[in-house]
Amino acid sequence: MAKNLDTALRYLKAVESGATTDLAQFFTADAVVEELPNRVVPNGARRGLAGVQDGAKRGQQLMARQTYDVRTATESDDLVILEVLWTGTLKVPYGPIPSGGEMKAHSAVFLNFRDGKIARQRNYDCFEPW
Repeated sequence: MAKNLDTALRYLKAVESGATTDLAQFFTADAVVEELPNRVVPNGARRGLAGVQDGAKRGQQLMARQTYDVRTATESDDLVILEVLWTGTLKVPYGPIPSGGEMKAHSAVFLNFRDGKIARQRNYDCFEPW
């Protein structure tokens, strides 16, 4: 398996396991993560590493569990592209979804690497209706 792709998959597993500050090992110090507009973040978001870690901490408060089912994975030079089905099981109600209910998003994740770490991430998340 290619090195950057291996790192990308380890990163997703770390997110699944509830990592927060430990996520720093996967990113460059100047990394930028962009979440394109979607149902949960209508205006999109742009975060640095501290924002990613804060988001992971907030996610722990909302989600009992989350998984990434990788459907397609491609690596070309310093770019990794993942097509994933994200499933989150809620700890607390979210809109009409009760505690214990699930949210699902079909996502394309573009990861640009520099020196073996993620320097830029762009997420295109399509949430299933709720």
